[in-house]
Amino acid sequence: MNKTQFLNQFQHAKIIQHDADYPLKTSGRPAAVLLPIIEYSEQLSVLFTLRAKHLKHHGGQISFPGGKQETSDSNLLDTALRETAEEVGIQREQIDIIGQLPVYRTITGFEVTPYIGFVTPTSKLILDENEVHSTFEVPLEFLIDQTNHFVHMVNRKNIPHPVYFIPWQEHNIWGATAAFVRTLSNHLQHT
Repeated sequence: MNKTQFLNQFQHAKIIQHDADYPLKTSGRPAAVLLPIIEYSEQLSVLFTLRAKHLKHHGGQISFPGGKQETSDSNLLDTALRETAEEVGIQREQIDIIGQLPVYRTITGFEVTPYIGFVTPTSKLILDENEVHSTFEVPLEFLIDQTNHFVHMVNRKNIPHPVYFIPWQEHNIWGATAAFVRTLSNHLQHT
């Protein structure tokens, strides 16, 4: 899949329901992430971060660049772009935002808005080592192939909730990050 094919599939008008998220009893704290897609000739790749292990929340987990909305952010897109610049050094002018996915509620009390953006390939990312241990890329074709997705049901207060997994080489993409990928995959599959 190349960028033109992706855009043709992504920009359709059909509304796609995302997979189940965590049913918060009150409004969650607003947050945003960038799902960065990098174009290499005729192949698209998605950039992931491996969070620093010392972090109190989600240390050592795989995520997209992003975080909670700050009062200085004018909107959630601004949050995603600011966090991306801070965490991996990709600046706003290197990102072409093409859309967003539905808000996803997490067990940690956030309502996360994922933005989709094409990123200019860079020779070197600048990682904030306090937040990001490393990065890696996964071919988009692998990620949107739902035979690579796994769902495990867990009980929380005797209510079953899905937890999503996408194994890739030595990494295990799971939780909200995998759910964002699944939603994107659902969207691209239903054109």
